[in-house]
Amino acid sequence: MAGLLSLAIGFFVLAIIAGVLGARGVAGMSMDIAKWLVIIFIILAVISLIL
Repeated sequence: MAGLLSLAIGFFVLAIIAGVLGARGVAGMSMDIAKWLVIIFIILAVISLIL
C-alpha cells in the first residue's frame, strides 16, 4: 500500500512541475490520477483497519 501512496505523491509533484512549466493538460491529468490514487489508498487503508 505504501507504493500506491508514493505513486500518488509522484503524480502530484509531476502535476505541480507541469503546471509551473505551462503544460496545463499534463498537469490536470496528473492531478486527476493522483487524486484517484489517494482515494483508492484511503479506501484500502480503511478496509485493512476494519479487517
